[in-house]
Amino acid sequence: MPFASALIVAEDTATIRLVGELDAHTAPDFHRSIQDAARLAIARLVIAMDELEYISSAGLRCLIFARQTLGEEVSLAVAGARPAVARTIRMAGLDYGIEMTEIDDV
Repeated sequence: MPFASALIVAEDTATIRLVGELDAHTAPDFHRSIQDAARLAIARLVIAMDELEYISSAGLRCLIFARQTLGEEVSLAVAGARPAVARTIRMAGLDYGIEMTEIDDV
């Protein structure tokens, strides 16, 4: 499945939907989506990962970039991560600064 990153904005929440595999080759697309979201007046950024099949260290770096760029005043959530992706995020310790939620909860 080819990678795709789409930014959707509704009121004060931005959602970045990720599809496919997030690795060093595709991370710049996700990085740009984060930068676009950071330019908006939002209170929450949701990263929908229910269709993401794989995340590499480059993808994890993008999550760190999102947390640092948005600051603590903007809540950040990963929604619907598949078990392998969620495990990678948790093993990196990123679930402490990023809310992990089900896709139905956003």
